[in-house]
Amino acid sequence: MEYSFWFFITSGIFLGWSLGANHAVNLFGTAVVSRMIKFKTTAIIAGLFVILGAVISGAGTTKTLTTLGAINAIAGSFTVALAVAISILLMTRYKLPVSTSQAIVGGIIGWNFFTGSPTNYEALTKIFAVWVASPFVSAVFAFLLFKLIKSTILKRNIHLLRLDSYTRIGLLIFGTFASYFSGANDIANVMGLFVSSKHFADVNIFGVIPFTGNQQLFLIGGIAIAIGIYTYGENVMKTVGKDLYKISPITGLVIVMAEFFVLIMFTSQGLESILLRLGLPTIPLVPISSSQAFIGAVIGVGLAKDPNSINFKVFGKISIGWVSAPIIAGIFTFISLFFVQNVFEQKVINTKEFIVNEKILSKIQSEGINTDNWEAIINKKYFGIKEFKDDILKHGSINNEQLVKIYEYAAVDSFKIDTLIIKKEENYFTSKQLLTIKKFHNKKFGHKIELMDSLSKTDNCWQLGEDKLRNKQISQSIEKLTEISRLKEINNN
Repeated sequence: MEYSFWFFITSGIFLGWSLGANHAVNLFGTAVVSRMIKFKTTAIIAGLFVILGAVISGAGTTKTLTTLGAINAIAGSFTVALAVAISILLMTRYKLPVSTSQAIVGGIIGWNFFTGSPTNYEALTKIFAVWVASPFVSAVFAFLLFKLIKSTILKRNIHLLRLDSYTRIGLLIFGTFASYFSGANDIANVMGLFVSSKHFADVNIFGVIPFTGNQQLFLIGGIAIAIGIYTYGENVMKTVGKDLYKISPITGLVIVMAEFFVLIMFTSQGLESILLRLGLPTIPLVPISSSQAFIGAVIGVGLAKDPNSINFKVFGKISIGWVSAPIIAGIFTFISLFFVQNVFEQKVINTKEFIVNEKILSKIQSEGINTDNWEAIINKKYFGIKEFKDDILKHGSINNEQLVKIYEYAAVDSFKIDTLIIKKEENYFTSKQLLTIKKFHNKKFGHKIELMDSLSKTDNCWQLGEDKLRNKQISQSIEKLTEISRLKEINNN
């Protein structure tokens, strides 16, 4: 392993610390502010379960987030992570709960602008819609939960000491669950930018328990988050718990419950599968802001209990933080990339090759994209996204959505089917899919779309249709196949 890797990963560690410091309030802030549990106790519990969630369930950056822009050089990952971390630290310095997911999105878009990479505005719109919806949904959950508890449990005249005991247990349970879930969700924002570097080899603990390279990376990030919670998390708690709304033990429990339910609703693949099986519309699975869900729950409880007790000036200040975080992160990223590339002479993007052959041209045309003037583009090799983009735009009018499709199809990303490697991962495929794959043993493909077309033409078990659940399973199989079949020289480019 190169020593430079440890230098570059420091920005991810710094980002993890910043995230932990800012997001501690979302986990046990209500328990601490309502004086039900001591801060140090919650910090230890939160830190432990954040690490467990990151290592056990941290699956890397989500598909929706990745489609915004894939950072493929470790110096670029370092720069984006550092710029985002500084943005979060500035917000934390002013005691403002800020969304790391929003800052990460801003950083990725800043990288896209600097490198000329495409931004998928469809994915960005979906993410933005969830950002707007999540605090409102959380507020509704909290409002209804408080009304329900008030009309049932609080009417039973339970002894105050016993009620406090039940509440403390509830805060511990839901805070612990939220900590585990937060670790699994937020570690992608912290270390997802470095996953493609593949600097840690997979190992087996005691020769039995698999410990992948990604899990080792997530362990480092999880520890950074835990340290951030313990060392600086108490400061942000004061803003939400003392300035925005005065939180009591019962309201604190309602807030944590509402936040947890909303996070599950927008990020649970299990819930998505259930909805797909029932033939119902699915909820977008996008990186959700736990800070927004938490603040929304605080507002919901306040409206249910006493609307006049909410300090909407503080809420307005917090909202400004939400809006400014991605903007600041994007600007910091763009400026930082300029200095890292031109002053420190570090490669912030690996050169990617593009070529439009006859098969790719046919696929592009099937998307309704006009290629009438593309004679000079066909079979020409491009060694960089800017060169490819400029040439495309010179030969016709193409919108951003079409550009994203063209980049996706034309990118050279070589694969070789090796059934011996695939056999080790056979649990990801159906028996029919495995039989199809074996027919392509030792065959190479220069584009992902060529591999997908070959599979779908050979057997309908690879063909997408109207069944959304089946489509999801096929897409997951394709992603796994491309991951394990991608040539190493491409990975290490």
